[in-house]
Amino acid sequence: MQTTLKIGTRGSPLALAQAHETRTRLMAAHGLPEEAFEIAVISTSGDRIQDRPLSEAGGKGLFTKEIEEAMLAGRIDIAVHSSKDMPTVLPEGLELCAFLPREDARDAFIGRAAKTIAELPRGARVGSSSLRRQALIRRMRPDLEVVMFRGNVQTRLRKLDEGVANGTILAYAGLKRLGLEHVVTDLMSLEKFPPAPGQGAICIESRIGDAEVERMLAAIHDAPTGQALACERAFLAALDGSCRTPIAGHATISGDKLS
Repeated sequence: MQTTLKIGTRGSPLALAQAHETRTRLMAAHGLPEEAFEIAVISTSGDRIQDRPLSEAGGKGLFTKEIEEAMLAGRIDIAVHSSKDMPTVLPEGLELCAFLPREDARDAFIGRAAKTIAELPRGARVGSSSLRRQALIRRMRPDLEVVMFRGNVQTRLRKLDEGVANGTILAYAGLKRLGLEHVVTDLMSLEKFPPAPGQGAICIESRIGDAEVERMLAAIHDAPTGQALACERAFLAALDGSCRTPIAGHATISGDKLS
């Protein structure tokens, strides 16, 4: 492997925060300087398509396709992703080699007209492009109107400020990584508002058989997170899950018990 490890990532503030966290952990684990790594920003179809839901545009692979193509072509060595964005079937020659310790997997409500979904006035608008979140919102409050919300975290918060919706739901982990915990008005319980499989976990993708990369990533891999995510991804695969299906799932492993 060349002296510089090239880390591929999307260009959103959250994606960059996750890439920087990965780099920081690798630096600490191997005693390497920042100059030993290069963060390569790659634009994906999912970032460019903002006018329609992912379920209509092509699904989860929209956030990974161009990054994976760059890795297969040798332009980057590893890719850092949000685990919930990953399709259950990866391109031939690639694997998920490491998971960082999982953050809080809960969803967070950010309200303008009320602090909780329960307190929203009848007919209020909640912004979300996730079929899972839409289904859960409608289960809790059939009277609410769900409007499409695409874009990165900052874009969605701006839409709230512009009055496009009275509230929205985002992954709490992403808000924490961006230092935006203060915008949260309510945290949704895992039982009543279960998260997407993989939510809250950063995964690192690499080429199969790249021994040096595998050695480096082994030092930052969190085994409990990897085990839980293996269960969640198997569950998702069994249900043929994609952005076209509203599936929630969260695995907890305690000793030899899985729940």
